[in-house]
Order: sequence, then C-alpha cells, then structure tokens
Amino acid sequence: MATQEPVVDRHTPQTGGPAQPAVDTAYDEQPEGSKRRPILYIILALVLLVGGYFGYQRYQFGQTHEETDDAQVEGDIYPVLPRVGGPVLEVKVDDNQQVKQGDVLVTLDPADYQQRVNAAQAALAAAQANVVAARAAVGTAQANVGQAQSAIGVSEANRTRLERDLKRSQFLRKEDIIPQSELDAVQANLKATTAQRATAAEQVQVARQQVAAAQQQVAVAEAVVKQRQADLDNAQLQLSYTTIKAPANGTVAKKGVQPGQVVQPGQQLMGLVASNRTWIIANFKETQLENMRVGQPVEVEVDAYPNEEFRGHIESLSPATGARFALLPPDNASGNFVKVTQRVPVKIMLDKVDPEHPLRAGMSVTATVQVK
Repeated sequence: MATQEPVVDRHTPQTGGPAQPAVDTAYDEQPEGSKRRPILYIILALVLLVGGYFGYQRYQFGQTHEETDDAQVEGDIYPVLPRVGGPVLEVKVDDNQQVKQGDVLVTLDPADYQQRVNAAQAALAAAQANVVAARAAVGTAQANVGQAQSAIGVSEANRTRLERDLKRSQFLRKEDIIPQSELDAVQANLKATTAQRATAAEQVQVARQQVAAAQQQVAVAEAVVKQRQADLDNAQLQLSYTTIKAPANGTVAKKGVQPGQVVQPGQQLMGLVASNRTWIIANFKETQLENMRVGQPVEVEVDAYPNEEFRGHIESLSPATGARFALLPPDNASGNFVKVTQRVPVKIMLDKVDPEHPLRAGMSVTATVQVK
C-alpha cells in the first residue's frame, strides 16, 4: 500500500527547528518600480518641452525668413580670346597667377601682320604723291587760265586800236587819201583780232574746266590717301592684336595655350577671374518670393567656411525664371503639362569683403533672407 506524506503547513513553523518569518516578495519589488516611473515621466516632459520650444522657434523663424541651399558664389570671369590668328610665340603667365590690367599674357608671331603694315605704308606714300601731282596739275591749269585771260586782254587792246584805225581809214578813203587796199587790210586785221579774242575766251573756259577737273583729281587723290591711311591704321591695329593683354585685374585660370600652337580668332586661350568683386546668386522657389524685396538683409553660410557667417543684402531679382534662359526653354503648350515649381535667381551683394576668407566663383552657399 502507498504511504501518504504528511501535510506540512508552510505558514506554521516545523518542529525541530527555529521559526522562520514569512517574506512578502511583492512588497519588496513594488517600491523600486514606483521610483523609476516619475523620473522617466520627468525626462519625457523635458524632451517634449525642449522639442516644442525649438519647434516653435523654428516655426517663428520660418515665418520671417526664406532659405535656400540652391545658391553659389558668382564673379566676373573674362575669357581671353585672340582677335587674330597665328602661331603662339610666347605665353607669359601660368595657372593661378595674379595679373594686373594691361599685363601681357600671350604674344603671337607678328611677321605676317608687320608685312601688311609695310605694304599699307607704301600704298599711303604713293597716294600722298598722287595728291602732290594733282595739286600741281591744278596750278598748271590755273596758269593756263591766266594766259588765256591775258590773250583776251591783248585781243581787246588790238581790237580797240583797229576799230579806231578803221574809222580813220574810212574817213581817209572817203577823201581818197588812202587806197582801198589799205582800208581792206585794216578791216581784215579787225576781224582777225575779233576772232582771236573769241578764241582766247574759249581757251579761258577750257582752262577753267581743266582747273575744275584738276581739283576733282585732287579730291580723288585725297580720298585715296584717307583710304590708304585707314588701311594702314587697320594693319597696325591687327599687328597690335598679336600682343594679348589682360583686360582687368584678376587670376589666370584654365590656361589652355602653349608656345607653337596655332590659334584662331575667338578661340579661348584661358580665363581671367576677377577677385575684387564677387556676389551670390540664390535660386529661390517662386513660392518664396511673395515678401522678398530689394534691400532685405541676408545671412550667407559658405560650405567652405562652416564656422563663418557672411552678411549681405538683396541687390536685385531676376525678371524671369532660370528656365527661361535655358538652352531649350520649356514650352508647356507643345505637350503634356506637368506643373513644376520654378526658381528665380536673386542677386545678393555682401556688405563687406573678408580678406581672410575669400569667396571664389562657384562655391556653394546657403542663403537666408529676412523677409519680415
């Protein structure tokens, strides 16, 4: 038969040993949990308060400011282009070299252009000689006019004398003092003198026409001189273009020319970045422009100088969106229309230049405009 184990009362002490007090584990664990919960609630409340504070500050900031990171530094970049072609004789600058306005950058071989100058000078000298000859012809023609006019004077004097002789001879012939042949001779001489005067008058007209023609030749010769002078000036100008100079103060960049290279007019040889004037072009969304005005203050953060702040102001707003100036501007009427928020370039000028933190064209910046 199976034996039954004795029933032991756990709450009563057993015989044969000292009595053990009962332990309430639930009572021991309850104070530790109750102490942690208030701390968690306090931390959570502090996090919510701090987050709400900064969220409210950010909301207030967003109501009075417009920000974009689609912005970059811009500057004057002058392309160095030859105006004449030819082999490069010498390159006097290197990349990143500082130059001043008027400094020689590149020289081309001037031999061909010097030859053109020499030919133009010879043509000018020949034209000037033609002017001298034409003016001499005018003097000769004017002398011929004087001679013809003198001949008229002589003819007039002879005619006057012969007219008096004719009257006297006619009187004497009536008195039968002189023979008829003598009267006829006087009359013949008078007719000859009259004819000589008419001829001299015609010669005067011809001589005057020759003077006018000679003066026209002088005008033509002088015009040729002006043309040859213009050719010489152009040849000298082309010769001067073989020396390429810096158009402004700046830094040489992207040099792509070497001695011996044959260049063509309009070929870019290098760039010249003007370092004395930079500005910011920020491309704001069209929805950000409602309260944006010229003159509003701007805070600029440059990626290259994360610990520096630059201040400026809005100088102008573009009259059109950036897409309007693209190579292929959008034409919404030519196909399916998809509305895209456009961006408008805004020009920002810095209030002062920091020489210790120079801004270079192309640097990325973040622009924040205070609109209210």
